[in-house]
Amino acid sequence: MGIFAILLLAVSLAIDCFTVSVTSGIILRRIRWNTFLTMAFFFGFFQALMPLLGWLGASHFSHLIEAYDHWVAFGLLAFLGIRMIREHFKDSEEHSFDPTRLKVIITLAIATSIDALAVGISFAFTGFKELRNLLLPLVAIGLASFILSLAGSLIGIFFGKRFNLRMELFGGLVLIGIGVKILCEHLLSR
Repeated sequence: MGIFAILLLAVSLAIDCFTVSVTSGIILRRIRWNTFLTMAFFFGFFQALMPLLGWLGASHFSHLIEAYDHWVAFGLLAFLGIRMIREHFKDSEEHSFDPTRLKVIITLAIATSIDALAVGISFAFTGFKELRNLLLPLVAIGLASFILSLAGSLIGIFFGKRFNLRMELFGGLVLIGIGVKILCEHLLSR
């Protein structure tokens, strides 16, 4: 796998992180470096970790992982999306969906990185026989997710300030849409 293909793969895996970060930035409407860096770190970490886990488990558990990974990603994203949509219809004093909470950030990071697990499985079957061969793709995937997540948060802030709307409904629909996309891609690829 050449450098260009690795970078293209890294960016394509990071798109979900970018989208979720834009939504979080829109909801927050102001720069919170601690939150944005934490989110970017966990997105990058899990996007790099999941291909490694997929690669490690491919020889032993690939048939089990492939059967359910898309359902897990869909379930997590749908759950968070429905929570965000419910928040949209509550009074502003009743809001509890908080993209600054570590539990929410980690759940989003895991949910958006499930598809990277399948990439790791494919690595095992496409010539990546040793861990040292995987280092460049894993670092590229992690860095791309980190950078695009940070950029997405800042872009979301920009739009959140420009449009004085409560964006939980939009954000919830985006998360559900990402989950449906992952589910459809998997079901239609069979």
